[in-house]
Amino acid sequence: MIGSRRAVTRGSLVWAWGWGFLACLALGCNAQAQTPLDTYLNQLQTLRTEFTQVVTDGRGDVVQRARGRLVIVRPGKFRWELTPEGGSSDSQSPQLMVADGKNLWFYDSDLEQVSVKTAATALTATPASLLSGDGDLRALFRLSAGGRHDGFDWVVATPKQADADFREARLAFSRTELKRMVLKDKLGQTVRLDFLTSLRNEPVAAAEMTFTPPAGADVIGTPAP
Repeated sequence: MIGSRRAVTRGSLVWAWGWGFLACLALGCNAQAQTPLDTYLNQLQTLRTEFTQVVTDGRGDVVQRARGRLVIVRPGKFRWELTPEGGSSDSQSPQLMVADGKNLWFYDSDLEQVSVKTAATALTATPASLLSGDGDLRALFRLSAGGRHDGFDWVVATPKQADADFREARLAFSRTELKRMVLKDKLGQTVRLDFLTSLRNEPVAAAEMTFTPPAGADVIGTPAP
C-alpha cells in the first residue's frame, strides 16, 4: 500500500482515515460485552479535535511526523486536515480529506490533485468507520479489551474483512475521553495518533463537511451525485 518514504508521507492520511483516520462512531452495537469504545460512541454526535501523528516502519524508525485537525459529524461525515513536519518543503504541503456523507475526497495541495471515491466503497471496515460510521460496529470489527497500560484503558478492533487495509486498531481511553489510536497495517507500519484537545457534541457548520475541487486541480474518480 505504501511503498516509499514519500509515499508514506502522502498516503498516511488516506490510510489512516480513508481506505485507510477518519469515518464507528457507530451507534448500533449488539448485546455483546460493552467496551469503553461502545460507551464513547453511544454518547457521541460530533467531535472536534487536534492531534499529532507519528508513522513508523517495521523496524520502529520514524518516517513521518505530522500535526492535524479532525472534525466529525455522525453519521458518516468528517474533515481531516494533516500537515507533515520536517523533511523537504514539498513533503510538508497540507493534505485534506473530507467525507460529506456520499463521497470521500482527498486533496493533495502540492500535487494539485483530488481523488474521490464513494463513501460506501471507501469507508467499509476502515479505521475511519470506527469513528464516523452509522452501521453495526461488530458487523465490521471484532472488539476485545486490551487491558490497562500507559495509564489508559485499551480496546482492540480487528477488521473481519480479509481484504481490509489494516490489521488492527488499538484505541486508548482515559475515563470517557479518546486519547490515542494506534493503527497497524499489513506492511508492518504503525500510525500513532495522539488526540490533544477535544470538544464533543458542539455545533459544526455544514460548510466544514463539504468539499469543492479547486479550480485547475486534477480530479481522479467520479463522485456520487
